[in-house]
Amino acid sequence: MIQRFIELGEGYSDIYELIETAKSNHHRVSNLLALHTTVKDKPLTSLVVAMSPTNTGNFQALYICREGIPNPHITQNKRYDLFKELSTYLNKDIIEMDVKPSTIFKEKELYFHYLIGILRLNHLIPPLQ
Repeated sequence: MIQRFIELGEGYSDIYELIETAKSNHHRVSNLLALHTTVKDKPLTSLVVAMSPTNTGNFQALYICREGIPNPHITQNKRYDLFKELSTYLNKDIIEMDVKPSTIFKEKELYFHYLIGILRLNHLIPPLQ
């Protein structure tokens, strides 16, 4: 199985694309995730929509708005409220986790591999086959 993060941006206007992607593919959404971290002393959150693997090709997309939304537990914000509205619309809980920031990784792809490992270990996405 191929599991890949598809970065839409940092969560400014691209948060609307993340939400519309989830709504138009509501039957494929497996999890909604809020990954909390700290970048340069700023508490930030990445929002992730994990899709179920495709039937053909066995591909699992993980759409992410990376580290651009203030942590909602510290600073309430409209963008996170929109994600909460999505969770209500889809009748799915938002799974929250604390993770390392992407800035400590030399390459963005290494960061995404790190996240995939965490998600697999927590049984939020299927294991490597």
